[in-house]
Amino acid sequence: MRGGKAKRSSTAAGSQGSLDRGKSTGNALIGGSSVHASLANEIGLRIVRGDYPPGTILPNEAKWSETFNVSRSAVREAIKMLMAKSLLASRPKIGSWVEPRERWNLLDRDVLGWYAMAPDREAFLRTVQEFRHIIEPEATALAAVRRTDEQMEEISAACREMGEATSLSSRTQADTRFHLAILRASGNDLLVPLGVLIESALNNLFVFVTRELNDVQSAQILHEAIEKAIRLRRPDAARRAVRKLLANTDEVIIGNRR
Repeated sequence: MRGGKAKRSSTAAGSQGSLDRGKSTGNALIGGSSVHASLANEIGLRIVRGDYPPGTILPNEAKWSETFNVSRSAVREAIKMLMAKSLLASRPKIGSWVEPRERWNLLDRDVLGWYAMAPDREAFLRTVQEFRHIIEPEATALAAVRRTDEQMEEISAACREMGEATSLSSRTQADTRFHLAILRASGNDLLVPLGVLIESALNNLFVFVTRELNDVQSAQILHEAIEKAIRLRRPDAARRAVRKLLANTDEVIIGNRR
């Protein structure tokens, strides 16, 4: 897997632009019901990147309303969204405060996106890699045993598209499809939604590693070894091939820290 420095997601970037326009023009952020979603994105990103540490009491409705030139009802809806993600708790006469980090729902797509954009990139990459070491070797071994012909075709196509890619974006997207297809082929009902939930995290990791990688061809060979083991229904070989790929990714991340 590969990557480069993770970029801000289009959702978060779009929300920041809307919020900035709201502050500079004195008008509402954006029309319709998405105002509160944009506000939740901005506040959520600030929380995850550490602007508001756990235990911090956040500004009240009036202050947020004034800061971003939005209605108080939009602020209330944004706070409710962040409470649903377990980033915030709220109580009458006290207000809203940031919950301890261990309570955050890191499997929420938005929270993962904010996590990927936080300054401590190393911690994010390490967390994603640890997850992969725990899940992928056995999931790939299961895929080698359980995959259907249609699922094999999806895995092979993604692997082939990685090798034929002519841009960072197309290669990392194919890389993400490759690994998610393997999770689906594992036949475990819990792994499929889990893979979908961490899709953005995987893509951020692959972007980072691909940019740092000096030998993309060697990485491609490692992916092709995984594809071959699944295609030939060799679970032990599939497990070993994944571990070899993960070790290669670990080296890229560690090398970047030096």
